[in-house]
Amino acid sequence: MKKILLIILGILIVLIIVLLVKTFMYPFKKTNATATEGWKVTRNDSAIQRFSNGIKIATISTGELGDFNYSTFDTFKEYLKKSYPELYQNTENYEVNKYGLVFKLKGSQPNLEPILFLSHMDVVPPGDADIKNSEENIFRPNDKALPRITKVAEDWDYAPFSGAVANGRIYGRGAIDMKGMLFSLLESMTSLIKSGYVPQRDMYLAFGFDEEVGGQKGAVQIADHFKKLGLKFDAVYDEGGLILEKGSVKGIDSDVAVIGCAEKGFLSAKIKVKGLGGHSSMPPMESAIGKAAIIMQRLEKSQMKPEITPLIKEFFDTIGGVMPFTSRLAISNQWLLKSLLLSQLEKNNSTNALIRTTTALTMMKGSDAPNVLSPEVEFVVNFRILPGNTIKEVKQHIAEATKGFDVEVEEIDNTREASAVSPTNTKAFQLIQAGIKEVYPDAIAAPYLTMAATDAYKYQIVSKNIYRFMPIKINSSEQQSIHSTNEYLSIENYMKMIRYFEFIMKNYDK
Repeated sequence: MKKILLIILGILIVLIIVLLVKTFMYPFKKTNATATEGWKVTRNDSAIQRFSNGIKIATISTGELGDFNYSTFDTFKEYLKKSYPELYQNTENYEVNKYGLVFKLKGSQPNLEPILFLSHMDVVPPGDADIKNSEENIFRPNDKALPRITKVAEDWDYAPFSGAVANGRIYGRGAIDMKGMLFSLLESMTSLIKSGYVPQRDMYLAFGFDEEVGGQKGAVQIADHFKKLGLKFDAVYDEGGLILEKGSVKGIDSDVAVIGCAEKGFLSAKIKVKGLGGHSSMPPMESAIGKAAIIMQRLEKSQMKPEITPLIKEFFDTIGGVMPFTSRLAISNQWLLKSLLLSQLEKNNSTNALIRTTTALTMMKGSDAPNVLSPEVEFVVNFRILPGNTIKEVKQHIAEATKGFDVEVEEIDNTREASAVSPTNTKAFQLIQAGIKEVYPDAIAAPYLTMAATDAYKYQIVSKNIYRFMPIKINSSEQQSIHSTNEYLSIENYMKMIRYFEFIMKNYDK
């Protein structure tokens, strides 16, 4: 017995040594974080004013398939022409499907594949929250900047389409999503034109107008237009990732710039469950709503299998070196600890979404009266599809969950596969890292999986190098203000975003 215990102890000691050696020898990537100050913010009040006035134009997209009021979009187009005359005079610019905007700055070597920068001019509705200050034309760029918010506000500090500039911030619906990026691109390209800079390759800007409702009339048609022209882009840059402020990622005492190299797919299914209807005084043993509840429980309890995809592996390989020892141990020894690592990642909503096709029950409808049994109950389940999983697999998953019940399954919204994964060993990706170092030198830049849908997906037909990143540093509360109440972009973030895109444009072929 003693001999057996000694053998077991010896095996444990060897195992511990192996785990430790693999942890310390694991090739975590060296981060690009430095202790340097980086580019010093230079405020440009004219650029801030142009952005502020653009927010005042309520380019709201609502409804299905881009059917909404376009009058404000006409106003917005005219505003851009008046605000950026140098850009309009020195680029080839035109409209696609009347409201999509394209700008082409010609390069000196047209044989090189061009690069493309995306944004969208539409915003979501502002909601009906109260407004604290309804004063108009507030422009106080000299205000001392307030600290970042620590929770999402219940009210708007200023009207959502006031474009108020105060407290070191630019307020309004679309400030972050996504007029801030749109105007920073316009400012950056205009700056290059004014300086007399001529790029080596052609540079394009393309602005959609219905991204928030699917992009079918905007980005889809612009991308098709580019394909018909025979264009292939060396890089496409769009929204997606952000710079997460220190503390936003648990266990990492650093700012983290997450660069979306792929985005999840999408499938929403309306499941109609049939049963016996009638009066609640004589109910059947199994009602339609009870059957629906069983299916929903199956969907939530038996979700699709988690996995660490190559992209997420690269994410952990990049940031793992600055993670706590226990995390490095698990990442370095997945041959033994993979199931433990996955179980830990599943416990957090954000990290769980990185490793699986997620399941979200979002809507339900049954009887309209408290004493009536509905013969049919319907609910909606939304899946965000992990790259590597397919729509076919999700449909099979639904079939397994509904087995044994009389159901009808209908796909709603814009079903689509997960995007392709763009490589990180490209000039286009390395320029993002260099641009981040220019404006946020302390941030760790890592490839990432974008959870939400963007217009970038539509441009896969014209490029294999598509990257989703907006160079602004925000905390989790500011991130939650997107599509919510009191959205704002700090003046510092806006100035740095202009600088970042100017850096990318100017240094792409250096």
